[in-house]
Amino acid sequence: MAGTHRRPSLPGSLAAIFILFALLPAAAQTPPAPAPRFVVVLDAAHGGDDLGARLGNQAEKDYTLALSVKLRSLLMARGIAVVTTRESGADVDADRRAEIANRANAAACLNLHAALTSSKNGPAVHLFLSSLPPVAESRFPPLRQRPIAGGPGFVPWRTAQSAWITRSTALAGVLNSALTHTGITVTLGRTALPAIDSMACPAVAVEIALQRQTDAASADDAGFEAKVADALAAALVEWRADGGQFGVRRP
Repeated sequence: MAGTHRRPSLPGSLAAIFILFALLPAAAQTPPAPAPRFVVVLDAAHGGDDLGARLGNQAEKDYTLALSVKLRSLLMARGIAVVTTRESGADVDADRRAEIANRANAAACLNLHAALTSSKNGPAVHLFLSSLPPVAESRFPPLRQRPIAGGPGFVPWRTAQSAWITRSTALAGVLNSALTHTGITVTLGRTALPAIDSMACPAVAVEIALQRQTDAASADDAGFEAKVADALAAALVEWRADGGQFGVRRP
């Protein structure tokens, strides 16, 4: 009959719908979540009027700042993002140091120190963890979610490191392994560390114990410092590869 239109069949309508969805741009699909950014915080101890130990004619605050700069270059050359707590000789208080590390969502923090050793066995490296007692991780949010003041899973500022002692111990183990592998003498210990105690990340204090016999730095000192810096950089590359920040190996 003239003027009569046939209704499309149901199978034909479904086919048209499928074709329509097939033509939708791929950009409409939800992209996968980006991998967490791996950041290392370098915390050069002391600063301002706080000179630290005397290392011949150099103050510890100047030595740790120079070490931070050297180690930052080594890490960045290996593709690791670095945040520093101190870029000059100025003082940075313990709370500010912890705040920088926590805001950076640090995968590791090295609190850098130096001293002269009276040992006849030569220079060494001392690794220190916070003396805070560890607490069960189940009391806190998943490790990928950092404690934030006032938010769910809040951790008291002064004892934030308690929830990270296990991971900090693992980080110290990786550092120890890399240092001893190069023939460096290493000692491990725990002590009160105000800056680290407030850090919600794996954190270790690294003290380079030099053996200077004069006021001037010797060639042996420089060689030892370079060896230590290379070993620390290698350890952090391994830490990144093993996903040590989260306690799981990354694929």
